[in-house]
Amino acid sequence: MERVFKIVVTGPFNSGKTTFHQRHQRDHVVATERKTGSGRKKCNTTVAMDFGRITFPDGYVLHLYGTPGQDRFDFMWEILSEGMLGYVVLLDGSKRETFSEAEGIVAAFRAMSDKPFVVAVTRADRKDCLSLDKVRNNIDHIADVDIVRCDARSWAT
Repeated sequence: MERVFKIVVTGPFNSGKTTFHQRHQRDHVVATERKTGSGRKKCNTTVAMDFGRITFPDGYVLHLYGTPGQDRFDFMWEILSEGMLGYVVLLDGSKRETFSEAEGIVAAFRAMSDKPFVVAVTRADRKDCLSLDKVRNNIDHIADVDIVRCDARSWAT
């Protein structure tokens, strides 16, 4: 019998959510990306969700749902968080300007759910990436949360 667990991956725009999904799925990935329009450094953005499934040999199944990172799609957060075991907040540690956006995301998820979460700092290999302690000190609502480095492009971190 399959036992299914649901984890939501969220975070600000361009924090690495879709890349994380594409690199960490073993079974299959569903992505709902659309072109962002001209003038943006990033060509595509998630407009509904990313979905991936990992089946483990012991019969456990992990469903990973990725939220859109733009505020205009925040209505999807509550829909995707229903029934989740916990969530991961991806944060580009080299983009301090997105930290207030991350605060809003964390506040919204904490208001929706008391499930546990972790903050995963992407692009930690860059020289301009803040240390994990500085990330913690610059974002409200995460004083009691684990913060880890994460390479969204690879299983090995």
